[in-house]
Amino acid sequence: MREISPTQNWILIALVLGLSGVVYDLYFFAGQTPIIGAIFALFIGMPILAFERKALLRGLYRRIQRLPTLLFIISELVIYEILMSIGFAAAGFLLTVLGVLNPPKMIDVLIMPFDIFLYALAVCATLIFLLRVRELLGREVFISMLISRYRRPMKEERVFLFIDLAESTAFAEKHGDLRAQQLLSSLFAAFAEPVRRNKGLINDYVGDAAIITWPLARGVKDARCVRCLFDILADIEANAASWKKSYGHVPKLRAALHGGSVITAEVGVDHHKISFFGDTVNTTSRLESLCRTLNRPVLISAELAKRMTLPEEIVGENLGNHAVRGRGQGLDVIALSSRAVTVLNQPATLRRG
Repeated sequence: MREISPTQNWILIALVLGLSGVVYDLYFFAGQTPIIGAIFALFIGMPILAFERKALLRGLYRRIQRLPTLLFIISELVIYEILMSIGFAAAGFLLTVLGVLNPPKMIDVLIMPFDIFLYALAVCATLIFLLRVRELLGREVFISMLISRYRRPMKEERVFLFIDLAESTAFAEKHGDLRAQQLLSSLFAAFAEPVRRNKGLINDYVGDAAIITWPLARGVKDARCVRCLFDILADIEANAASWKKSYGHVPKLRAALHGGSVITAEVGVDHHKISFFGDTVNTTSRLESLCRTLNRPVLISAELAKRMTLPEEIVGENLGNHAVRGRGQGLDVIALSSRAVTVLNQPATLRRG
């Protein structure tokens, strides 16, 4: 699947909004220059989409997210109306100043007519619904389900990253299961941006572990799968004071990376999900368990490591061949550490000055 950059994503959204304005003009105002409708649509819709994507008024969005569902919806509708009204007025004023529009009264291009408001609200609500479903499922899963890519099982090459919260049982025994779940929720939320930035997909959460995956070519390009993990560790280290304040504890992680052939399929009836099957997935899980035995927080199979050039700040230590439970032959294993991420998630044997 071809990668779409954030810039390309915004351009695509802008084109859809512009087209909706053209359609509105052609349908309701035959003979009027369609480009005017496109400009109004962009000025009306882009601020709302920027707000939904947290590129505009991020702090306000986070505050209303904490509200009960009904109040959240009402708050969003009020904000939509304000943003659309401002966008309409800005577009009308600009087009009038440029001489494209010549209204009898300036107020005519500054106040949004009710029918335009309803149309704009419907278009924006549809786009936002699609974007939210995509965020819920993940972009890759959303598109794959939309085109039924994995309705028939498919063999492909993928990279897997298993990340597990170390000492989670001890934390739960000390602070209770509810507090442990709150810690996990905060931790998994911290994974989101590094995974998105490195073009990965959070496939699943299993207990206190997260499973992240990439198509093989995408994951090894620029060592994205490795960068993703150490970006997560760096973020935890950078916010150590906040973690200690909130939970009295800075999360320590164990992680394993491996890649190879898997069978990918869309499964389920009432609840659909894209799942991965095969030895590659099982080996990654067992490799993560090997972190405890070898007292290393981050392991990568030598097979996967050979497919990429590690970033300069990442150090690899060859640990040789080790037996992996459920696998007929041993696995060559490399421990990874970072010069940038100091000691928070690394054992004493790997500490560097």
